[in-house]
Amino acid sequence: MKLLGRLTSINVRKVLWTAAQLDLPLDREDWGAGFRSPQEAGYLALNPNGLIPVLIDGDFTLWESNAICRYLAGKAGATDLLPAEPQARAKVEQWMDWQAGELNNAWRVAFMALVRGQPATPEAIELSVANWNRHMGLLDAQLARTGACVCGDTFTLADIVLGLAAQRWKNAPITRVALPAVDAWLQRLAAKPGFADYVGNGMP
Repeated sequence: MKLLGRLTSINVRKVLWTAAQLDLPLDREDWGAGFRSPQEAGYLALNPNGLIPVLIDGDFTLWESNAICRYLAGKAGATDLLPAEPQARAKVEQWMDWQAGELNNAWRVAFMALVRGQPATPEAIELSVANWNRHMGLLDAQLARTGACVCGDTFTLADIVLGLAAQRWKNAPITRVALPAVDAWLQRLAAKPGFADYVGNGMP
């Protein structure tokens, strides 16, 4: 299998961390900022959004990082990462969808302005930071309830996608609220295969 996307992308690292958990080899090619443009016609034929990453598995292609993580877990039959039982699976996917929608929208303005240098007003940045902290507080409350992983005692894809998001929050140049359950959870995640390479590597 081949993964198209630069290592500095959090969405690429999400897929790579999933593959590390599954011991699945991926042949990665650099695409995106500083490398080949995903606006090239050949890339757009794979993903009309022109975004990274894209997974190529034989004659099958897939975009959207969370969908790729689900596919890899399903291909490997990893029902610990993505349960087969409908209600347990729905909970994992609920938190994955929350990460891709609600949480990402909360941090987008602040992160893109403070880390990527995109223009934004101080008021917009302040509002984004407040929303970012509030959403992370929701995750902290969930982890305090479970005392272990996002969806309970078992490490799942929800922990992978939210672990990377939480590490981004920890590394961002913002004023953070105290979230002890998130801090303890990240320390537990550090023992997982691939964490050092794809999460705790200092990349934003």
